[in-house]
Amino acid sequence: MPLTPGTRLGPYEIVAPIGAGGMGEVYRAKDTRLGRDVALKVLPDSLAGDADRRARFEREARTVAGLNHPNIVVLHSVEDADDVRFLTMELVEGQNLGHLISPGGLPLSRVFELAIPLADALAAAHDRGVVHRDLKPANVMVTRQGRVKVLDFGLAKWPASESALKASQAATATTPLTSSGQVLGTVPYMAPEQIRGDEVDARTDLFAFGILLFELVTGRRPFQGATAADVSSSILRDSPPPLHTLRPDLPPDIGRIIARCLEKDPERRVQTAKDVRNELELVRRAVESSAATAARVGAPVAAVTHVPSVAVLPFANRGRDEEDEYFADGITEDVIAQLCKVRTLKVISHSSVMPFRNREESLPDIASRLQVANVLEGSVRRVGDRVRIVAQLIDAASGRHLWAETFDRQLTDIFAIQSEVALHIAAALKAELSANERERMRREPTRDVVAYELYQRGRQCDARFTEEEMLRGIEYFDRAIERDAEFALAYVGVAVTLTELVEIGAMSRTQARARAMEAAEKAVRLDPELGEAQCALAHARMAYEFDWAGAEAGFKRALELSPGSAQICDLYGRMCGGLERFDDAIALHERAYALDPLYCRSDLANSFLRAGRTEEATRVATDGVALEPYDSRLRATLGWALFRQGQMDEGLAELERAAALTPTEEVWLAQLGQACALAGRTERAREILRRLEDPSRPRPASLYHLAYVYTGLGDAERAMDCLEHAFEKETGMFSGVKGSFLFAPLRHHPRFVALLRKMNLV
Repeated sequence: MPLTPGTRLGPYEIVAPIGAGGMGEVYRAKDTRLGRDVALKVLPDSLAGDADRRARFEREARTVAGLNHPNIVVLHSVEDADDVRFLTMELVEGQNLGHLISPGGLPLSRVFELAIPLADALAAAHDRGVVHRDLKPANVMVTRQGRVKVLDFGLAKWPASESALKASQAATATTPLTSSGQVLGTVPYMAPEQIRGDEVDARTDLFAFGILLFELVTGRRPFQGATAADVSSSILRDSPPPLHTLRPDLPPDIGRIIARCLEKDPERRVQTAKDVRNELELVRRAVESSAATAARVGAPVAAVTHVPSVAVLPFANRGRDEEDEYFADGITEDVIAQLCKVRTLKVISHSSVMPFRNREESLPDIASRLQVANVLEGSVRRVGDRVRIVAQLIDAASGRHLWAETFDRQLTDIFAIQSEVALHIAAALKAELSANERERMRREPTRDVVAYELYQRGRQCDARFTEEEMLRGIEYFDRAIERDAEFALAYVGVAVTLTELVEIGAMSRTQARARAMEAAEKAVRLDPELGEAQCALAHARMAYEFDWAGAEAGFKRALELSPGSAQICDLYGRMCGGLERFDDAIALHERAYALDPLYCRSDLANSFLRAGRTEEATRVATDGVALEPYDSRLRATLGWALFRQGQMDEGLAELERAAALTPTEEVWLAQLGQACALAGRTERAREILRRLEDPSRPRPASLYHLAYVYTGLGDAERAMDCLEHAFEKETGMFSGVKGSFLFAPLRHHPRFVALLRKMNLV
């Protein structure tokens, strides 16, 4: 029975009704003891009068009351007064989401302001085991200050013996469908499993979230009908209208995120609210930087948005000794690494700035090519135990100096100088720094300058990416560790270089595994807040242990610590591609490309290719080849993209060029062999196979790569022989085998499935 204003329930005085639904009536009330207004919900008799239901409800209410999150309405208490059972909750004044949704959809910036906090709230609740099950616009409030608040979290749960459909409907209020129809319950926001009466879990909330997100960006629901039965049928049967037909201005990734939320099968749906939140944040950052989703090259500086962006150009070596080149390069890389810790700053990676060491281009041209607004120039002069560093931050478009300073210090102050340069850049660009970011930027990696110099020499060797130089690099890292056994970055160097040696076929996984894992684990123990260490351990878990969950957790932690690191995004993206999570891989590689536009283009093109988005792969690879005509990987990716679109001759020509550019890299020759076989040029394919199997080769061809050719020739058993022997000998990197289209013909072969099972991929 509705309560009238002035009615007292214990210390609470009813002020006015707010709403009503299957879970009871809601009122604004005054808590006369504390002098505050609260929301008071009177529970229905069917719940308040049943002892078992009441006991279960109160247990769940205690769980919900423990949700301490700024985007979830606080549940204060469950009380009795005058034989009435009720809840008291935080009173939220504002509008529900339904009042904010407008025809045609909201501006994208507003969508992010609403959707990201909502996903945050879901993630916090799901982490505590609380599922909403009735997410809809009426249960999402936006306060007068603009804060999102989710109502009725978890309070729609009923005993497990009752059907999910009955529970869902009983917990909801009447929701309009169209101008001509009404439906009891919130059928328009139900997931297929709710409609069928199947078991529900956190992924059910994500389906409802997908509907809300679709509604925010388009102003309409994805599943429509005149009656509850019509809408239910549409949810179970229909695909939503393509987003680009309703909002052509939206980034494609918004449509991808919504599509993943609206998968009919919960197993194919996005699995966690955290992932949705992170995906939306990636797109938001990409939109704000006008770069993360850019596929074209040389966007004008004027196109860069208000998000601060900078490229740290290689510091010039002004010393007398050319050997000091490694020292100047090391300072460049370390300043970049410091800036990568700042979440609100876009900084271009080391690999993309190094080609401008002896720059001939103007600063505006460099900034345009790297898609940034600002550049840092500097020089280093080292004499004895002193070092002189000059740095100047320049607005590339105007040439205006934003900051400049000269540091003339003892060599032992080198770490303080690097931190000061990074902090000055952040301040000049008005990038917000958290206390933790500022504190981590001031940490010294080692107190032994000689150990630091040895580490820099090791990085220089590793960057040359030849077996001989990489082994020399490990020797330098070892010497650095001998001087400072707590130098975390030196252990990172060991782990990363060993894994790279496995990737190029110079070392087996057996040879590298124990030491690489030990070095990465040691680095994390020494400095758990070092993004490079978390990344190295995640990569090792992926490469050696096929521990996909552990690797993913590590990559996510690494990105939290170094959100501006292209390398972390790139490696994480490769893992997602190997797991056939192609949309995730593309999003990460788009982010990596924004931070490393000269190096990560090939991985982005390859992700599009693996996902079957061949036109986009062709576009990205074509742009890349125009700028880097001698990049064999880009050539090969372009070749396969053309080949898979039916342009076989053009595709084979590009693969031929890739193989000719790097005759010592058998991978491109093997891929050419497969393509020739698939195109019916069997003799050419067998000729390539003979070359690869020639015993006079300086180094035997990788069995993994031989499997490419045998797969193309249709010899599945020989292909599997190669793959199984390679796996047993632990040669080659198998982490990408599942997601590789090159092995698609083997996908259902029992031996291939058994191989995937050994890698925890089945």
